[in-house]
Amino acid sequence: MHVALAYGWWPALLLAVPAAGLIVRTFILQHDCGHGSLFRSRRTNDWIGRVCSLITWTPYGHWQRQHAQHHAQWNNLDHRDRGVDIYSDCETLAEYRRMTPWARWRFRMVRHPLVSLLLLPPLIFFVFYRFPFDSPPTWRRERHSVYLTNLALLAVYAPLCFLVGFWHVAIVLSAVMIPTSIAGVWLFSIQHRFEGVHWMRSAEWDALTASIEGSSFLALPRLLQWFTGSIGFHHIHHLAPRVPNYSLEACHFSNPGFAARVRTLTLRECLFARPLPLWDEAEQRMIGFTEAFDRSPDRVEKVARKDGA
Repeated sequence: MHVALAYGWWPALLLAVPAAGLIVRTFILQHDCGHGSLFRSRRTNDWIGRVCSLITWTPYGHWQRQHAQHHAQWNNLDHRDRGVDIYSDCETLAEYRRMTPWARWRFRMVRHPLVSLLLLPPLIFFVFYRFPFDSPPTWRRERHSVYLTNLALLAVYAPLCFLVGFWHVAIVLSAVMIPTSIAGVWLFSIQHRFEGVHWMRSAEWDALTASIEGSSFLALPRLLQWFTGSIGFHHIHHLAPRVPNYSLEACHFSNPGFAARVRTLTLRECLFARPLPLWDEAEQRMIGFTEAFDRSPDRVEKVARKDGA
């Protein structure tokens, strides 16, 4: 891309498309290293994961621990204390209704698709990941990983800026990382918040049920499946995180029960899906903001029954 810029904008921008796809795939490799599934050796996983972090701009140690929290009890309504997470978390309808008008406005603004899926993803990778902003002081090792990643990025990009110029590097980096971050965050979000997902209380939560009913199977075209490291088989990944990306598809098709029970999403469905930020415990489904204060008789009766129980 740096060479292509010498011939104009369009050659570089065309190369940004496969480059962004390769960075998404690199993130999946880093993700597998974080789960200890890409190599047999834990040390090899960690070092390769750190190398990948210089390409994905994601501090490996800090992200690894946060992601482990996500896997501990996802879709458990009684365990939603994993820090700042607007992509795989939710608020219940009752919690939303108890918010002040100002709090509801902020909640809706942050979760508007233009903000959550277009504006925030680049900020997450370029800005938020440069600080251990949502980690407790006790995470000393993870906090250090953020600072060491920043120093390593400086060591990589400072000489490049000196050789070809700061704005040259900034243009190429932005052309790749902005679509990468948007695609990656959208992919993560759609696999956890979709029509048909099920949230549970601790009494009914178990890993198998949460895997099948709390995450989806995103059926992608073969090329996109390769770029995304088969992470569309997300139910398998949650059920067995130590399964590497290249074995997820085989695991899914080896058991007919998965295809029968898991929610299968197509790319078209996902692209046109409406935002569903709230969990309605009365109706046991995700709903949008327009339904939050629906006063229809059926809904009022269901909410009353739920509150009475």
